[in-house]
Amino acid sequence: MILDKIIGLFSNDMSIDLGTANTLILLRGKGIIINEPSVVAIQRDKYGRNNILAVGNEAKDMIGKTPGNIQAIRPMKDGVIADFDMTEKMIRYFIEKAHKRKSFIRPRIVICVPYGLTQVERKAVRESAMSAGAREVYLVEEPMAAAIGADLDIKKPHGHLIVDIGGGTTEIGVISLGGLVICKSIRVAGDKIDQAIVDFVKKKYNLLIGDRTGEMIKIEVGSAVKLDEELEISVKGRDQISGLLVGINLSSEDIREAMREPLKEISDALKDILEATPPDLAGDIVENGIVLTGGGALIRGIDKYLSEIVRLPVYVAEEPLLAVAKGTGRVLEEINLLKQIIND
Repeated sequence: MILDKIIGLFSNDMSIDLGTANTLILLRGKGIIINEPSVVAIQRDKYGRNNILAVGNEAKDMIGKTPGNIQAIRPMKDGVIADFDMTEKMIRYFIEKAHKRKSFIRPRIVICVPYGLTQVERKAVRESAMSAGAREVYLVEEPMAAAIGADLDIKKPHGHLIVDIGGGTTEIGVISLGGLVICKSIRVAGDKIDQAIVDFVKKKYNLLIGDRTGEMIKIEVGSAVKLDEELEISVKGRDQISGLLVGINLSSEDIREAMREPLKEISDALKDILEATPPDLAGDIVENGIVLTGGGALIRGIDKYLSEIVRLPVYVAEEPLLAVAKGTGRVLEEINLLKQIIND
């Protein structure tokens, strides 16, 4: 115990927002030091072994552009570990990059995970971090981290409703007295919205585009409600009939149509949570409104879209993309005070 305390004084404790799209790492006392895509590029050698070529930004640049023996993969899918070995290597890479050296001192790590993770999946996350060099691993659920990062006072007996639209999952939770009263996690979020755009362009315009282009379209012209001035973007791809490379113009109205189904699934999940919320907490939510976090909160007009459906005020948190990471970091800073909200 004494040795553990001494080690704690010298270790660089960190928190990790292990997202489907991006991994963010915060060092205790220093804030966010790494914000890179959750992508690993591997090369298969002549003996059939996979060697890591790149991780993060460099690996993402290779997606869709690699020769046969190189593959850019996302080890996280729908908020969970799809490839245990690659996730462990990715976490190890980020830990070593955060420390800027291979330290013999093992850090204590807080990792944010989706609410719906099974015990097997939770164990996989913990073992990945332990194998990558952690001394202790704590798991905190995403809706709780998002609420803390959005500066909601979670410890008081007041109900708060948080909607975190990430890359792989949308987490919707009602929080009061430092705990999740009711929560729902659906595997419909940024990645599914990107895929819906890719499918729409293919179906309506016979144009084949990649996932990265789908994401770019969403960011540039995507909107959940009609805009006063509609946006337009020029997109290039391969015509699936002629096989030739062509360009088309897409409007924000096109993308609204493409995103209609995934956005409806998110709004339906939100309605389910509201219907299941205890009456006293429901009164608090009517007063406090609903807070949006995650990359999906940046879709133009999504607050207005959800507000019109549930007839409640909806607000986008400040820096929604960083809310979960900031909340996870705050748990690390106040780990003794906030142990009640950590699930490990």
